[in-house]
Amino acid sequence: MTDAAATKPWNPNSEHLLRELAPQVLGVVARRFCDFSSAEDAVQEAMLAAFRQWPQEGIPENPRAWLIRVASWRMTDMIRSEIARRERETAITAQEEPAIAPAEAIEADMDPEDTLILLFMCCHSALSNSSAIALTLRAVGGLTTAEIANAFMVPEATMAQRISRAKQRIRTSRVPFGLPTPEERRERQPAVLHVLYLIFSEGYASSIGAQLQRLDLAQEAIRLTRSTRALLPEDAEVAGLLALMLLTDARRTARTGSGGELIPLDQQDRSLWDQAAIAEGSALLTLALSKGNVGLYQLQAAIAAVHDEAARAEQTDWPQILALYELLRRVSPGPMVTLNHAVAVAMVHGPARGLECLQPLDSDERLSGHYRLDAVRGHLFEMLGDFSRAVHHYRTAASKTTSLPEQMYLMTQAARLEEPHNPPNGKRLGPA
Repeated sequence: MTDAAATKPWNPNSEHLLRELAPQVLGVVARRFCDFSSAEDAVQEAMLAAFRQWPQEGIPENPRAWLIRVASWRMTDMIRSEIARRERETAITAQEEPAIAPAEAIEADMDPEDTLILLFMCCHSALSNSSAIALTLRAVGGLTTAEIANAFMVPEATMAQRISRAKQRIRTSRVPFGLPTPEERRERQPAVLHVLYLIFSEGYASSIGAQLQRLDLAQEAIRLTRSTRALLPEDAEVAGLLALMLLTDARRTARTGSGGELIPLDQQDRSLWDQAAIAEGSALLTLALSKGNVGLYQLQAAIAAVHDEAARAEQTDWPQILALYELLRRVSPGPMVTLNHAVAVAMVHGPARGLECLQPLDSDERLSGHYRLDAVRGHLFEMLGDFSRAVHHYRTAASKTTSLPEQMYLMTQAARLEEPHNPPNGKRLGPA
């Protein structure tokens, strides 16, 4: 299975290469064999083969072609087994087995937008919106079932069943593999944008594990959003989503310290923010807003832009942010919007008012047990000067999160309030 030139050594960053290549390889194999579910299994086996071989033998000169070839071999084996199992002698003679081309031919056969095609295919109308988004996060984003369950705020077992049903639905509906028509693009656009938003969100603030950020996911989400905008250049929400990603990702370098610890927004070194990304995002936002019909992503991008415009944390225009969240609550109500709105209320009208805004979330099953609700309560009680309650909620939030950097940050905030020689400053609010 090894290509002739395996000259690149394996290193810890090579796992990111495999994660980046997985959706590209799946797109090619699914297109060639017209079987999404089996192609996903074959690609997973190719990835496992790479994990076994590449650390010892080196990374092939053309790793994507290597993975496609191994996955194609596996697909051919599955086709042969299926034919034999059904004992369809006539099919054996009539069916032409897929030829496994050399690496050079495989590379030449690739469509540079196979991943984008896969994205739109997974968001097919044959699937419910939630199933389409979950399946696409798994196939295109490479997220684990646990990470997707966190994004949807449902149990992991529930999400596993949802993804399994979605793959079965793709199989039985015989969805053609290819870019949709302009009408189909518009129909699938909301689901596609939601998927891209969730992929970026998981990359910007990983919900599980030891790393706060996953650069590979964030960059792939930005790349795919750029490609989607090329398909839908007049769509203001696509431009708004790309602007949101750029304006948010611009703060990435300043979000972590030398040890990978989380640095909250008000403490970040703003000289580290990517001014080119901020400029591009601001220009996109201005263009999107000029088209009218302001939507979800444009409003979130506008909030991010207000944060990015402030040279210092104390210069942040919180009244403007609050006004934008008021609009966002009308355009796209939801528990996370309510949570962030409460933060803005606290910054403008005081923490007591912010705490009042949080009360409805206690009966919302989607967020009542989520760590972010306790984390925000901890911040607001700290602002109010009720340090014992703040410590309680910080510790409760830390016990609920599956992100180690978030957990360490929350435990540090609790310890800081309990330290008599290090009085709290009550400022740490807002997105990181």
